Amino acid sequence: MVCGGFTCSKNALYSLNVVYMLVGLLLIAVAAWGKGYGTVSSIHIIGGVIAVGVFVLLIAVVGLVTASSHNQVMLFFYMLILFLVFLFQFGVSCSCLAISRNQQGKLLNSSWSYMGDDTRQSLEQHLDCCGFLNTTASIEQFNKDINACTAECKAKMLCSSCGDLMLQHSGKVLKILGGVGLFFSFTQIFGVWLAMRYRNQKDPRSNPSAFL
Repeated sequence: MVCGGFTCSKNALYSLNVVYMLVGLLLIAVAAWGKGYGTVSSIHIIGGVIAVGVFVLLIAVVGLVTASSHNQVMLFFYMLILFLVFLFQFGVSCSCLAISRNQQGKLLNSSWSYMGDDTRQSLEQHLDCCGFLNTTASIEQFNKDINACTAECKAKMLCSSCGDLMLQHSGKVLKILGGVGLFFSFTQIFGVWLAMRYRNQKDPRSNPSAFL
């Protein structure tokens, strides 16, 4: 059986959906890691990446079932849904890469300003930092946070601002999610083409009269 035949297309579709499952799990894991890091969860696009990861994982499971059954109707809906997932994933990935450090800072600062003092102190202890960002616009709040800070680094006089730490983390998370999501979104176009090709091929083991 030369590559390009029914069996080859079936195995290729199997393999591609296994890759989709791994990508979906990777996106969910990295996004969950990002959301679990203090106020980074206020960058809501990370929640969108988790949704993309779930959709990719589900469509991969459907793809495995579809490749096994060679059902014409299921293959059609698989192609349609996979293309919609591509559009969603492409848009979310581009958004992750497009968010500037300044925009991230505004989102994180907004979340920080709504926190209570106890929550801020707990976060400072967890991250071993004091205050958010030492800027002209927030110098009063920053000094207040510094005075109330109970992190271990304060005794050593070696504290970083929590804002800098969170911006470094959020920037890293967004680059990973955007890069991985964008790269693998193009493989979904290949998946649509492969599913279409597989759908139009005849199963040599089936009854010729049953082929649509």
